Amino acid sequence: MSTGGKSYNKDYYGGALMVLIGGSAAYAAQGYNIGSLARMGPGYFPFAVGVLLALTGVLIALNAKKKGPGDDAALVGHKHEIPDFRGAACIILGTIAFYFCGEYLGLLPATFAIVFICALGDRSNSVMACFVLAMSMMIVAVLIFWWALQVQMPLVRWGM
Repeated sequence: MSTGGKSYNKDYYGGALMVLIGGSAAYAAQGYNIGSLARMGPGYFPFAVGVLLALTGVLIALNAKKKGPGDDAALVGHKHEIPDFRGAACIILGTIAFYFCGEYLGLLPATFAIVFICALGDRSNSVMACFVLAMSMMIVAVLIFWWALQVQMPLVRWGM
């Protein structure tokens, strides 16, 4: 889509998509009792997340820079037009690993698995950096989810 020799980059369209999804979520949440801040109903959280998502999309779309006809999109990690699926594959595999590790091994192995595998999706990360990040997030997960929120998931579990 061109406007005067310039076309919007992917941030414009990504922001518009976020506005559409966030607005749809906020609209759908109105079918539930939203309640008030003091007495939240079942629709309060989906409505709030939808509104925040839509506002974030507006900010992203407004900050989208126009690129000229000679400007190339930033290609991270490679110089060809073929999409790099490494990041997407690592996120999907990390989520699957989190599920199975959480189900059979506990919170600590599940947290390590998802953070380590997902961090490998960034080509600029070394294996050691992924390891340190995963170990750090295990500490955060224990403090926030197990201790502060008291999520009923054992730290370590062996088998079923």
